Amino acid sequence: MTGLERFAGHGVLVTGAARGIGAAVARRLGQEGARVLVTDQDPPEAERTAAALREQGLTAEALACDVADRASVEAAVAYAVEAFGSLDVLVNCAAHCSPDVPLFEDDPDEHWARDLDVTLTGAYRCCRAALPHLAASGRGAIVSIGSVNGLQDFGNHAYSAAKAGLGSLTRTLAGHAAARGVRMNLVAPGTVRTSAWEGREKDLDALRALYPLGRIGEPDDIAAAVAFLASRDAAWITGTTLVVDGGLTAVQSGFHAVLGRG
Repeated sequence: MTGLERFAGHGVLVTGAARGIGAAVARRLGQEGARVLVTDQDPPEAERTAAALREQGLTAEALACDVADRASVEAAVAYAVEAFGSLDVLVNCAAHCSPDVPLFEDDPDEHWARDLDVTLTGAYRCCRAALPHLAASGRGAIVSIGSVNGLQDFGNHAYSAAKAGLGSLTRTLAGHAAARGVRMNLVAPGTVRTSAWEGREKDLDALRALYPLGRIGEPDDIAAAVAFLASRDAAWITGTTLVVDGGLTAVQSGFHAVLGRG
């Protein structure tokens, strides 16, 4: 437990919350008093995550939600409002990342379409459905999970373009939402140890050397940043991107290493 109660009485909806960063966000906000709706396109896993939170004495429910489907998104938002009495925080964690092919010109349209539809348009659908309720709550906040991929070249063309678009949506929607009392921000993580890296410990070990703080990120690192931006501690922050990457994009470790400064 964190000892904080910044979200006491808040209704929260987290997409892509069955595992990884989304599950950590749901747990962190629940530990701070939120009533959390764990949504994911994997219903059994979402229910396991919600059940684990309830075992800790937290308030959590699970619901199937496919952010690529407008009706599914609208149903999830309506469920959260009905279950909790209000929707105060939306966290967009759902994403899809297709592997790059050796030659860009051979990349199929399906990869591009799927990554953008889930990662970018999915967040757009969620924001559109949630915004009226967030405005009505009087303390509404949206936090989306971006990526350093949206800031620099780390591969994954479609996914990176979607994450960059999510940063742009955060900035453009922030002004509109601010007039309605809702803040919108984005967290851009570096490499985080999740199930996406399962079986790739050697890769993580190699990447660790690139991080000035000397380690790979953990889901709880990102959850802490989300909790800050969603809370009243960030009451005068909107339209910003908070980079949480262990210094990766700020410090050119490889350059320093070549010059013997590392």
